[in-house]
Amino acid sequence: MNSGVGAAGADRGGRWAVAVLVLVALAALIPLLGPSPALHGTGEAAAPGTGGTALLRTVLFAALAVPAGELFARRLARTVPGAPRSVPRSWSVAANSAGFLAALALASVVATGNLLPGGLADIDVGGLYDSRDGRLALVEVNAFLAAALCAASGRPGTQVWPLAAVVVAEALRAHPTTEYSPLLGSGLTLVHLVCASLWAGGLLHVLRTLRVWRTARAGGVLLARYARVALVLLVAVTATGVGSSLRRMPPETVLGQLTDTAYGRVLLAKVVLVAGVAVLALWARIRLARAADPLTAGTPARAEVYALGAVVAVSGLLTALPVPIRW
Repeated sequence: MNSGVGAAGADRGGRWAVAVLVLVALAALIPLLGPSPALHGTGEAAAPGTGGTALLRTVLFAALAVPAGELFARRLARTVPGAPRSVPRSWSVAANSAGFLAALALASVVATGNLLPGGLADIDVGGLYDSRDGRLALVEVNAFLAAALCAASGRPGTQVWPLAAVVVAEALRAHPTTEYSPLLGSGLTLVHLVCASLWAGGLLHVLRTLRVWRTARAGGVLLARYARVALVLLVAVTATGVGSSLRRMPPETVLGQLTDTAYGRVLLAKVVLVAGVAVLALWARIRLARAADPLTAGTPARAEVYALGAVVAVSGLLTALPVPIRW
């Protein structure tokens, strides 16, 4: 009798998990399809090279998350009693190098008046120093280069400072001085970027560490410690994301703009993805607490990483779309 009930519960849990994954997969199609479907029927015009800009910002955000999460997860791993000495190979140098190339490409776009350059002759490097966006783009280029050098040095922990410079520059870039209360917006974006990077990058490195350790006890402790911090990060990401959205879409216009503007449509896809990630995270935490082998929580945690990758891609597309009118 009890085994039948347990089997039925397992079936319901499996169907529920599949439904969540299908929903997440559908939302993940948004960044793959690019800006055209999001803009269709809105009457809005995309800036030239919107698709390329979205891709470059996706690479930049991912390049920020990987080393930041690695530093965070390694710090957690050092607090685990009896943890194995072996650690996964660092991806920070490669990630920071990718961030450097993406930031360099984005700086070239700024140097041509926010247009895709047709050749080297179109790029006015000196002009970058004459505008706020240009100077911020140069900060990101130099910061990623410095972070790559720090990661390759004997003291990889020092890369936290250039990575912090990237976050600050990106937060300021996202909110020009002509915007309504730009400092508040930059503050929200800064917290959002830091928490999202630690959440996604940290989980990626924790799972890589579990594969190297291969011990249930130490791995379970590490996953549990990450889970406690990740809950705080999720709350912060959600709160700052809602706050930023309401600044650009006042409460009385949200429902209309979520369907009638490209920004709103992609934002809705991001909300669906984050909700799916939260469900996967809850599933992993339940397994962690109830399963005899805590490492079984790694299955939903791996699905969570893939969904977080889709969130990063949606975020990259979101930055390239026209900001909705504040009615």
